[in-house]
Amino acid sequence: MAPESVKVYPPNPQRSCASNPLPSTIQTPSGLAIIELQGTIAHTDELQAALHNESNSTLSLPVGHITFPNYNPDFQEEGSTAWMKKVYMFVGGHQRLRGEVKKLPQPVAIVRKRQAENEQSTGPEILDIAEIIKYKIVFSSRPEPVSSAT
Repeated sequence: MAPESVKVYPPNPQRSCASNPLPSTIQTPSGLAIIELQGTIAHTDELQAALHNESNSTLSLPVGHITFPNYNPDFQEEGSTAWMKKVYMFVGGHQRLRGEVKKLPQPVAIVRKRQAENEQSTGPEILDIAEIIKYKIVFSSRPEPVSSAT
Protein backbone atom coordinates (compact mmCIF):
# COMPACT_ATOMS: atom_id res chain seq x y z
CA MET A 1 0.00 0.00 0.00
CA ALA A 2 1.46 3.35 -1.08
CA PRO A 3 1.71 6.12 1.52
CA GLU A 4 -0.89 8.85 1.25
CA SER A 5 0.39 12.03 -0.36
CA VAL A 6 -0.90 15.54 -0.87
CA LYS A 7 0.20 17.96 -3.59
CA VAL A 8 1.58 21.28 -2.34
CA TYR A 9 1.74 24.39 -4.54
CA PRO A 10 3.77 27.61 -4.07
CA PRO A 11 2.07 30.89 -3.14
CA ASN A 12 0.08 32.52 -5.90
CA PRO A 13 2.09 35.56 -7.08
CA GLN A 14 -1.18 37.25 -8.13
CA ARG A 15 -2.63 37.19 -4.60
CA SER A 16 -3.81 40.49 -3.22
CA CYS A 17 -2.11 42.08 -0.24
CA ALA A 18 -4.28 42.60 2.79
CA SER A 19 -4.03 45.95 4.50
CA ASN A 20 -1.65 45.36 7.35
CA PRO A 21 -0.79 47.51 10.38
CA LEU A 22 2.39 45.54 11.15
CA PRO A 23 5.81 47.09 10.51
CA SER A 24 6.96 46.38 6.95
CA THR A 25 9.75 43.99 8.02
CA ILE A 26 7.28 41.51 9.46
CA GLN A 27 4.41 42.10 7.03
CA THR A 28 3.26 39.27 4.84
CA PRO A 29 0.92 39.61 1.84
CA SER A 30 -1.95 37.84 3.59
CA GLY A 31 -1.36 39.59 6.92
CA LEU A 32 -0.29 36.49 8.86
CA ALA A 33 2.22 36.69 11.70
CA ILE A 34 3.54 34.25 14.30
CA ILE A 35 3.16 35.21 17.95
CA GLU A 36 4.94 33.09 20.54
CA LEU A 37 3.57 33.29 24.07
CA GLN A 38 5.26 31.69 27.06
CA GLY A 39 2.62 31.06 29.66
CA THR A 40 -1.07 31.65 30.05
CA ILE A 41 -3.08 34.81 29.52
CA ALA A 42 -5.88 35.55 31.94
CA HIS A 43 -8.90 36.55 29.90
CA THR A 44 -12.42 37.79 30.35
CA ASP A 45 -15.36 35.56 31.23
CA GLU A 46 -16.83 36.39 27.81
CA LEU A 47 -13.76 35.05 25.99
CA GLN A 48 -13.59 32.00 28.28
CA ALA A 49 -17.23 31.15 27.50
CA ALA A 50 -16.69 31.61 23.75
CA LEU A 51 -13.60 29.37 23.77
CA HIS A 52 -15.58 26.57 25.42
CA ASN A 53 -18.64 26.96 23.18
CA GLU A 54 -18.19 24.26 20.53
CA SER A 55 -20.90 25.73 18.28
CA ASN A 56 -18.88 28.95 17.89
CA SER A 57 -16.77 28.04 14.85
CA THR A 58 -15.69 31.59 13.99
CA LEU A 59 -14.50 33.17 17.20
CA SER A 60 -14.10 36.91 16.73
CA LEU A 61 -13.49 38.31 20.19
CA PRO A 62 -10.44 40.53 20.71
CA VAL A 63 -7.71 39.08 22.92
CA GLY A 64 -5.71 42.29 23.10
CA HIS A 65 -3.66 44.65 20.96
CA ILE A 66 0.00 44.84 19.97
CA THR A 67 2.05 48.03 19.80
CA PHE A 68 5.54 48.71 18.49
CA PRO A 69 6.56 51.80 20.53
CA ASN A 70 9.88 52.37 18.74
CA TYR A 71 8.54 51.92 15.20
CA ASN A 72 7.70 55.02 13.17
CA PRO A 73 7.67 54.41 9.40
CA ASP A 74 8.05 58.14 8.67
CA PHE A 75 11.35 58.41 10.56
CA GLN A 76 12.62 54.82 10.37
CA GLU A 77 16.06 54.43 8.84
CA GLU A 78 16.15 51.87 6.01
CA GLY A 79 17.25 48.48 7.38
CA SER A 80 17.10 49.58 11.02
CA THR A 81 16.19 46.80 13.45
CA ALA A 82 16.39 48.77 16.72
CA TRP A 83 12.58 49.02 16.86
CA MET A 84 12.37 45.19 16.96
CA LYS A 85 13.65 45.09 20.56
CA LYS A 86 10.45 46.43 22.11
CA VAL A 87 6.92 45.15 21.45
CA TYR A 88 3.99 45.32 23.86
CA MET A 89 0.85 43.21 23.87
CA PHE A 90 -1.93 44.57 26.06
CA VAL A 91 -4.46 41.96 27.17
CA GLY A 92 -7.67 43.34 28.57
CA GLY A 93 -7.09 46.43 30.65
CA HIS A 94 -4.90 44.79 33.24
CA GLN A 95 -1.97 42.93 31.64
CA ARG A 96 0.97 43.92 29.46
CA LEU A 97 3.37 41.48 27.84
CA ARG A 98 6.79 42.76 26.82
CA GLY A 99 8.42 41.11 23.82
CA GLU A 100 10.52 41.51 20.72
CA VAL A 101 10.56 40.62 17.04
CA LYS A 102 12.99 37.83 16.18
CA LYS A 103 14.09 36.42 12.85
CA LEU A 104 13.33 32.71 12.55
CA PRO A 105 16.40 30.48 12.03
CA GLN A 106 14.56 28.91 9.10
CA PRO A 107 11.51 30.43 7.36
CA VAL A 108 8.20 28.68 8.09
CA ALA A 109 5.69 27.89 5.34
CA ILE A 110 2.03 28.07 6.34
CA VAL A 111 -0.16 25.80 4.22
CA ARG A 112 -3.92 25.74 3.78
CA LYS A 113 -6.26 23.37 2.04
CA ARG A 114 -7.29 24.60 -1.40
CA GLN A 115 -11.02 25.20 -1.69
CA ALA A 116 -12.69 22.77 -4.08
CA GLU A 117 -14.17 24.39 -7.17
CA ASN A 118 -17.43 22.60 -6.48
CA GLU A 119 -18.74 20.95 -3.35
CA GLN A 120 -19.09 17.58 -5.11
CA SER A 121 -15.35 17.35 -5.86
CA THR A 122 -13.93 14.04 -4.68
CA GLY A 123 -10.43 14.49 -6.12
CA PRO A 124 -7.27 14.44 -4.05
CA GLU A 125 -6.69 17.18 -1.51
CA ILE A 126 -4.42 20.00 -2.62
CA LEU A 127 -2.52 22.34 -0.32
CA ASP A 128 -1.40 25.86 -1.17
CA ILE A 129 1.42 27.64 0.62
CA ALA A 130 -0.50 30.56 2.11
CA GLU A 131 2.54 32.37 3.43
CA ILE A 132 6.24 32.11 4.12
CA ILE A 133 7.01 33.72 7.46
CA LYS A 134 10.52 34.88 8.36
CA TYR A 135 9.93 36.67 11.68
CA LYS A 136 7.99 35.99 14.85
CA ILE A 137 6.89 38.16 17.74
CA VAL A 138 8.09 36.58 21.00
CA PHE A 139 6.64 37.37 24.42
CA SER A 140 8.84 35.38 26.82
CA SER A 141 8.37 37.21 30.11
CA ARG A 142 5.54 37.06 32.61
CA PRO A 143 2.66 39.50 32.10
CA GLU A 144 3.05 42.78 33.97
CA PRO A 145 0.07 44.28 35.78
CA VAL A 146 -1.13 47.53 34.23
CA SER A 147 -3.25 50.11 35.99
CA SER A 148 -6.36 51.07 34.07
CA ALA A 149 -6.40 54.51 35.71
CA THR A 150 -5.66 57.40 33.34
